[in-house]
Amino acid sequence: MARYTGPGNKLFRNYGVKELSNRKLTSSMRQTHSGQHGAAKKKLSDYAIHLNEKQKIRLTYLVSEKQFVRYYKNASRKNGVTGTILLQMLESRLDNLLFRAGLAITRKQARQIVNHGHVLVNGKKVDVPSYLVKPQDVITVKTRSAAFVKSVAEMIDMPVSSAWLTVDKDAQKITFDRIPEREELDPDFKEQLVVEYYSK
Repeated sequence: MARYTGPGNKLFRNYGVKELSNRKLTSSMRQTHSGQHGAAKKKLSDYAIHLNEKQKIRLTYLVSEKQFVRYYKNASRKNGVTGTILLQMLESRLDNLLFRAGLAITRKQARQIVNHGHVLVNGKKVDVPSYLVKPQDVITVKTRSAAFVKSVAEMIDMPVSSAWLTVDKDAQKITFDRIPEREELDPDFKEQLVVEYYSK
């Protein structure tokens, strides 16, 4: 699947992505389907329900179709509940942890911060947003990038807290204490539908 370059908010609405990976826009964003009048929902087929849930989760974390399939395959090979492991892997992405820690306003911005080489993991430069952070890894911001990242963090207008992270905003330091439990993640996700989608 080619990378989508059209209107992001329109795409998010169509698949019911409420968070939009954006703290500032969530409360004011229309939740109706795109179109002149936000047309009424039609009854969806079983296939469409499964597809929409897959797209909702994929778009929330801003990963490509190819990446998402790879995450699913890796999750399915591990012992445990495949859907839960899939979400835990997505939550462990470096760009997502920056977003969760409040060092970026959106996941897209977090990805750009990583891409531009502003971030270190355990003291080493990592410029791959999809890098999977391991428990007890420490994420820091390069000294020369500190002022920029601080200015971004100061723009966030709502509290940021994740029980599985220890965040020192003054030092711009994030410790990934542990993998989050399923009940700590988005209750609106129906990841079992994703498992069923790929199992058909």
